[in-house]
Amino acid sequence: MTRRPGDTLRRRAYLALEGGQLGGPAGIAVEFTLIALIVGNVIAYTLQSLPDVARDYGGALSLFELVSIVIFAIEYAARLWTAPEDPAAGERGPVMGRLWYATTPLMVIDFVAVAPTLVAYFVPFLDLRVLRLVRLLRLLKIARYSPALSALARVLSEERRALYGSFLLFLCAMILFAAAMHAIEGGVQPEKFGTIPKAMWWSVSTLTTVGYGDAVPHTPLGRLLAGAAMVIGLGLMALPVGIIATGFANSIHRRDFIVTFGMLARVPLFEGLDAKTVGDIMDHLRAYSVGSGDIVSTRGENTAAIYFIVAGEIEAQIKDRRSRYAAGEVFGALSGNSEDLRDAVIIAATPARLLELSSGDFDHLVATRPGLRDHMRQRLTESVFADKPF
Repeated sequence: MTRRPGDTLRRRAYLALEGGQLGGPAGIAVEFTLIALIVGNVIAYTLQSLPDVARDYGGALSLFELVSIVIFAIEYAARLWTAPEDPAAGERGPVMGRLWYATTPLMVIDFVAVAPTLVAYFVPFLDLRVLRLVRLLRLLKIARYSPALSALARVLSEERRALYGSFLLFLCAMILFAAAMHAIEGGVQPEKFGTIPKAMWWSVSTLTTVGYGDAVPHTPLGRLLAGAAMVIGLGLMALPVGIIATGFANSIHRRDFIVTFGMLARVPLFEGLDAKTVGDIMDHLRAYSVGSGDIVSTRGENTAAIYFIVAGEIEAQIKDRRSRYAAGEVFGALSGNSEDLRDAVIIAATPARLLELSSGDFDHLVATRPGLRDHMRQRLTESVFADKPF
């Protein structure tokens, strides 16, 4: 098999590690293997806590742990090696780019998942029971392959100020109710409410509406205060839940954002079209968002489509040339016979919003509106890549 120009081993390894199903058979195999190892490690760690299993299968579980840690270490090293292929890391150079890449959240998780076991193997005389517990953090590696977990992490980061504010409200309420209950019940139940720190346990369990029942007020005024704490606690606990739920819904909306008529009317390719035609096109567009470094399309795909960049930047590599496309630009091909889209690797250089029109949908549109093909081909050549300076 002849290797295409620019199709280096490092590039192919990057696509296999980061592309998932878009990375072809190698990407699918890597993703499946790593997910199986992550789940298997969590199951093995749990089974090791059973005395009978640890006695009968301890050797096999230890061997599985060793094999897993070797694979995870190789994966981590391979990701560092291929880091310059990531647009954001490549801009920083081979050394600084790799250092920056190593500090990204997912790479930190990968490192933490490997480091404790390596230390345990090379420094066996240390008591590393706490470090071994960190092995469970390997479960967080599944975030690489779960869009929902990645979206939740982004929501927690984006809403950190609001969550911090709700935490401060809860902290203030906890101290106020603990101090009030100490003043009311401290003389009646000194063992439970004799000091404000002691009363804080009751305050936390009541405000969270858990109510363990190990500390309850006896006086009427104390019970009245407890009732107020329960009601206020419902609102305080609902606040962060609402913040996270709203942020998660907004994140999903941004990923699959709604295509509006005004959005398409500003695309130069659609200038001069009547409202009915633009509306028909709008119904056939697929809208989605991608994060920095996400692979939009990889080499060898047989699909043909054109992409409209609503926001962000996209980097395309075809053969030995690379180019960037910014918001408002168009890239792709309308012909299924075009080699350009199939020979290109397209990666999001920054977080971006894209509109995709497949060749099949385009053919359906021009079948009902014959003038649409000529109109668009006046502004879009058979291959847009050829018109872009490299």
